[in-house]
Amino acid sequence: MSAPHSITPATALCGIVLHPAGHTRSPAMHNAAFRALGLDAVYLAFDVPPAELDAAISGARALGVRQLAVSIPHKEAVVAHLDGIDETARAIGAVNTVTRAADGRLLGANTDWLGAVRAIESVRPIAGARAVVLGAGGAARGVVHGLVSCGARVTVLNRTVERAAELVAELGADASGPLDALADHDHDIVVNTTSVGLREDASPVAASALRSDSLVMDSVYEPERTRLLADAEAAGATPLSGKWMLVHQAAEQLRIWSGKDAPLDVMAEAFDRAAARSKRRVR
Repeated sequence: MSAPHSITPATALCGIVLHPAGHTRSPAMHNAAFRALGLDAVYLAFDVPPAELDAAISGARALGVRQLAVSIPHKEAVVAHLDGIDETARAIGAVNTVTRAADGRLLGANTDWLGAVRAIESVRPIAGARAVVLGAGGAARGVVHGLVSCGARVTVLNRTVERAAELVAELGADASGPLDALADHDHDIVVNTTSVGLREDASPVAASALRSDSLVMDSVYEPERTRLLADAEAAGATPLSGKWMLVHQAAEQLRIWSGKDAPLDVMAEAFDRAAARSKRRVR
């Protein structure tokens, strides 16, 4: 990843903590936005195993990092390492954005829910829809919050049913069940928040469970066309790449830190260029 400009002592350091880090498109998107907005900042990816999260956040404090995105598997665990979180992140129980306040405190927020809502509503309304969320981790918590807040009836399906039931009770969703029960639930919207499909040609649900009149969004964005989305298209459903959830949540992260509206088209184009480079490396 190339820096947006020459690094100086005044350059704001931003980045993302996740594990593993090889698939992330965030540096490409944010650095492109920094250039477009004339911000003296650089954005890096930090591969942080779970056992090193405490040390990573302590390092961010010492280095004066201005903002960190937080991705799998740290969205819930990072809360314990922060000085405070906003009301939405507290309600969700997960953080994907850490911003340094003027007094040096590290404050958590969640933009995943907004990214999901904006991506879905660019295709269809959420209010009154029957939605199924696959997974019950940190990303699922943000998506469920967003769907419930916008008036959807939400079912959460997860391998560990008890965890899905806990999420439903905490966030005001409607029902829970096992991951393989999609066919038993009517749905207008399906959102995958599991990592299934990220490093394998696999789907979290059977293709036969997908409905032709539904919208199917995969939060996995590498590859952009996952097995779930290919199955959705084959079933006549509307596939929606996780790219757009990523772009919209990143735009909100940038607004929180800089106060500026992010250039969505620039960020989407940077995502596409990074994806093309990744495909060439694989070949």
